[in-house]
Amino acid sequence: MADYDVSSELQLRYVLPFEAAPLQMRRLRHDVAGVLKRWAIDPLVEEAQLVVTELATNVLHHVGEGATATLILEVRDGRFRIEVHDKSLAIPLVTRAGGGAECGRGLHLIAALVTEWGTLLTASGKSVWCELALPDGKFTPGVKRAGAVLRAYQEQRGRPFLFAVRAPTGLAQPAVELIADLLHWAAARGCDPDDLLDQAVVRYEGDAA
Repeated sequence: MADYDVSSELQLRYVLPFEAAPLQMRRLRHDVAGVLKRWAIDPLVEEAQLVVTELATNVLHHVGEGATATLILEVRDGRFRIEVHDKSLAIPLVTRAGGGAECGRGLHLIAALVTEWGTLLTASGKSVWCELALPDGKFTPGVKRAGAVLRAYQEQRGRPFLFAVRAPTGLAQPAVELIADLLHWAAARGCDPDDLLDQAVVRYEGDAA
């Protein structure tokens, strides 16, 4: 089962165990597209699907069909990170272009798509990781601050902070509730709620320009 985790800095994380098998590739591509759309980084879907397919195919060919592996997708520090963990200690090597090693050719393709990539030995095997730059305007400081406020607001109401990885319709309700409470708070202190909303919209449009 997939695991979701969201930090106070809006660092999104998705974990999916899988078995290396040809029939799993379609499922992985489908899940990657769904997660990136929920995280509102749709422009990265095609590149991410290709990278995940190549990494999972490397596990299939070089660790073995049926081998257990884990896919991790994560947003942190302005990057979108893909990791595939398996139980092999063999480090993949990049061959010269046109070389015969299928893994090497796949890594050439990955290196051409991503910002950075590498391998890391773990306690149970290794991971191969890749990073892609996030589209402009996603997870800016203002977005992170809003995420932290919404997290604290949900926790104050005794609700789990899971809405950041749900569909847009699931995002709206907590935000609306917070805005409504802020307007009540402002009105109790003599402020005009309509005027505050107008100022907020002007500020938002200025920031988005």
